[in-house]
Amino acid sequence: MASTALTLGVLPADLVTFPGVYSPQGDTHLLAHALAQEDLAPGMNVLEIGTGTGALALQAARRGALVTAVDVSWRAVLTARLNAARGRLPLRVMHGDFAARTAGRRFDLVLSNPPYVPAPGPPPSRGPERAWDAGPDGRGVIDRICASAPALLRPGGVLLMVHSGMCGVQETVDRLSEEGMAVTVAARSTVPWGPVLRSRRAWLEKRGLAAEAEQWEELVVVRARNL
Repeated sequence: MASTALTLGVLPADLVTFPGVYSPQGDTHLLAHALAQEDLAPGMNVLEIGTGTGALALQAARRGALVTAVDVSWRAVLTARLNAARGRLPLRVMHGDFAARTAGRRFDLVLSNPPYVPAPGPPPSRGPERAWDAGPDGRGVIDRICASAPALLRPGGVLLMVHSGMCGVQETVDRLSEEGMAVTVAARSTVPWGPVLRSRRAWLEKRGLAAEAEQWEELVVVRARNL
């Protein structure tokens, strides 16, 4: 199965990734492709939820945006700060929960590659798995972002969020629409199953989240505009 063609070269090529920090993968590149299509003018305020290495935040900063990045992992925060310093780009990186750290602020654009992999247990509170495990339906963080989006965005502001088709693309579209936002799927791609999905194949099949012998995962970028 062929993947959607992505715009190449939009992410920094020399990012540092500390151990335990999520490195840019297919979902990061798909979101970078969607970000490249946005009309991002210098001086616009951007928030990235779950910045990891800071790759996407730095892509926005390179275009002149004023970028705030948040992550619950101190390793990710330090990684993003280091990558910003190496790239000589202004980037405000904060540690903690995105809702608490951005209370009272509104943005022109919000980006997120949240944890979205369905997992047998609740979302972990520590360890590298926090970057991908998101509870039995994979929506532990996705639903929080959907509910918070209208308060985070200025009128006309845009949310770009990437996640797996296993999490329920239509559910994300419906939730954001119920919040009064104009919602579309801005990008799609298919990627081979990675080691995390392969390790829990039997559980995913039992839950009805994957077909027997399935080998490809659909990724989508959901775009929601605050009206």
